[in-house]
Amino acid sequence: MEPSTTDIQGSTPSTDAANSIHTGDRRDLHWYIDKGVAGLVFVGGVSAVLFIIGIFVFITREGFEFIGGAMNLKEFFLSPAWRPTSDSNPTYGAFALIVGTASVTGLAVLTAIPFSLGSAIYISEFAEGRYREGLKIMIELLAAIPSVVWGFIGLVIMNPLIIEMFDVPIGLTVLNAGIILGLMAAPIMTTIAEDALKAVPDHYREAAEALGATRWQIAWKVVLPAAKQGLMAAVLLGVGRGFGETMAVLMASGHSINVPDGVFDSVRALTATIAAELGETAVGSDHYQALFTLGILLFIVTFVINLSADLVIRGIRKK
Repeated sequence: MEPSTTDIQGSTPSTDAANSIHTGDRRDLHWYIDKGVAGLVFVGGVSAVLFIIGIFVFITREGFEFIGGAMNLKEFFLSPAWRPTSDSNPTYGAFALIVGTASVTGLAVLTAIPFSLGSAIYISEFAEGRYREGLKIMIELLAAIPSVVWGFIGLVIMNPLIIEMFDVPIGLTVLNAGIILGLMAAPIMTTIAEDALKAVPDHYREAAEALGATRWQIAWKVVLPAAKQGLMAAVLLGVGRGFGETMAVLMASGHSINVPDGVFDSVRALTATIAAELGETAVGSDHYQALFTLGILLFIVTFVINLSADLVIRGIRKK
């Protein structure tokens, strides 16, 4: 008795054809899935750029008429008189607002740098195991606290504390807003700085340790100089974070149009001015367009800061 084709080969020609068809279907399905995912990623990447361009076009369109008409460049950048609602002589001097924003942001960076770099060095070079991971999670959770909550902390806790400690009439000052903003910027600065420190090759540490250096000497004299560009990028991103903050600065700074002489003066920030006045301004008026001009200024400054940080990071990756 001769063996059948099925007994010799284990399958019939029809079975092989069916398996081939199923395999082809699976390959086609995988191809469509790959193409679909690639398309979604492309759309996501392009949409981010389009959103940024759309935002800039929108705020430029709303403020362009003011820039080309009623705006006086000398008054806008050099005059501290912001009186857009005056019936007799409306003025649009943003100098006090710019200085107020810069003073709060500068103090915030000075406040955040020691905390951020200290935390990043400890997490990267000294903490170990689950303790390190727990610290990283806790620091990242600080970034999730809403800005209005930070504003309440400045208003309810920091305000009376500054009045009592420094014997000043009001605690809603540059000092209050700078500390609050520094605490808000610290988590992102810590995260980026810790990544920069971890990116330093381990053989740097091993070579220093072989020469008898302590862990602190390794961190101070080897790791920090090697990661200085990454740390600079962390500081720049912290500056960008602080420059664009609104609610916490509005609640903690005193919201007073003033060129500050010190940290105990109340100020008004650009972002806080836009947030406080835009909802009560007639659409299309000079005041309305002037607020959008402040928005254009903010957009350009934050874009330059973030672009600088990105260029620094790209320079590190090339090395």
